[in-house]
Amino acid sequence: MSEAVVAKRYADALFQLGNEKDTLDQLVEEFRVVNQVFKENKDLNTFLMHPRVNNAKKKQFVEEVFQGMSNDVVNTMKLLVERQRTDIATSVIDHFIQLVNDAKGIAQAVVYSVRELSDTERKELETTFAKRFNKNAIEIENVVDPSILGGIKIRMGNTILDGTISGKLRRIERNLKLANN
Repeated sequence: MSEAVVAKRYADALFQLGNEKDTLDQLVEEFRVVNQVFKENKDLNTFLMHPRVNNAKKKQFVEEVFQGMSNDVVNTMKLLVERQRTDIATSVIDHFIQLVNDAKGIAQAVVYSVRELSDTERKELETTFAKRFNKNAIEIENVVDPSILGGIKIRMGNTILDGTISGKLRRIERNLKLANN
């Protein structure tokens, strides 16, 4: 079975659990921290998947690292350790967050800009694109990319809206080439 299918099954189970207990918001916040820990510490997964370290030590390590988080988060991580599936932890978390966002009508967008967006600019973009894409809210991640020269590029799922100067220059160049043929 593919890792994506397995990750979705774990995410579905977590979503149902959080929905029953009415703890979805708390789980999302805590799993974002777990996701960040896994992404910033590449050796963590190597340790948790190492065959010479027994599962009891791995579970104890997980309890110590994620101390203070809800039992559901810690138990999920211990279950992934027990089943030797920690390699899909970030995928499970991403799928889970996506399920929660879909249920709440929230979309995630990546905004590429030449400089960091101000809070006012973020709010305006969130409001404008929430209406445009018929969502309750939009969560924006701002990526600074000096190569775009000016303007912004927004990516939401498979949709890309390119309002950058470099994008406009590429379109003009393409139109000129087509006109000359």
